[in-house]
Amino acid sequence: MLKLGVNIDHVATVRQARYRGLDDGEPDPVAAALMAEEAGAHGITAHLREDRRHILDRDVRRLRERIRTRLNLEMAIVPEIVEFALGVRPDIVCLVPEHRQEVTTEGGLNVVGNLASIGEACGRFAGGGIEVSLFIDPDPAQIDAAARSGAQFIELHTGAYAAQFARKRERNVEIERLVAAARQAHGLGLRVNAGHGLTVENVPLLHVVPHLEELNIGHTLVSRAVFVGLAQAVREMLAAMAGYPG
Repeated sequence: MLKLGVNIDHVATVRQARYRGLDDGEPDPVAAALMAEEAGAHGITAHLREDRRHILDRDVRRLRERIRTRLNLEMAIVPEIVEFALGVRPDIVCLVPEHRQEVTTEGGLNVVGNLASIGEACGRFAGGGIEVSLFIDPDPAQIDAAARSGAQFIELHTGAYAAQFARKRERNVEIERLVAAARQAHGLGLRVNAGHGLTVENVPLLHVVPHLEELNIGHTLVSRAVFVGLAQAVREMLAAMAGYPG
């Protein structure tokens, strides 16, 4: 069964638009996580950025205390955040690139160029009993490097696929890249997740990509929730994911 990890970053983005610098505020991303779980989500994803633009340290601590599913902490390899993660002990960390100017994470991690530091981080997390995923583009060289890093998972960056979805020829090229990447990763012993830019419209075509275990999805769920509520948005996404052949 293909699992859904709900990313709650954009719930925190709305909160920070009004309550930045304050100790409380709405909407509460932890309440959103609990609602997503109740609607059938298999895990919760949150990105603790170095600039704390949306998710805050206290959010992650409360998530660790309250959610009943799997906590996936997205993060860059920043010493302060590595230490924080080792203390909080999420079920898994997803290492991502991070740039101050971007609105959200754009592009995959350069594992080839940063293999030493990524490998060191993977070793530290392994010592703490925390699994590691690497958010990477569907590129053969990056997948080879990921297999040497000590990570257990990769998360394939589906942003290019989502951007080309309305163009059939270009979309099919991106699907072929994802299929090849998933097969390569699986053959190297890596487990495979995917995410970025996914919607109920473009998720069904991903059913041709083999070996996927989880899709991490956030923005479209929060956007849809404005109109129908988060629980309904999660249920709609689960319906779009149903029938994945594995």
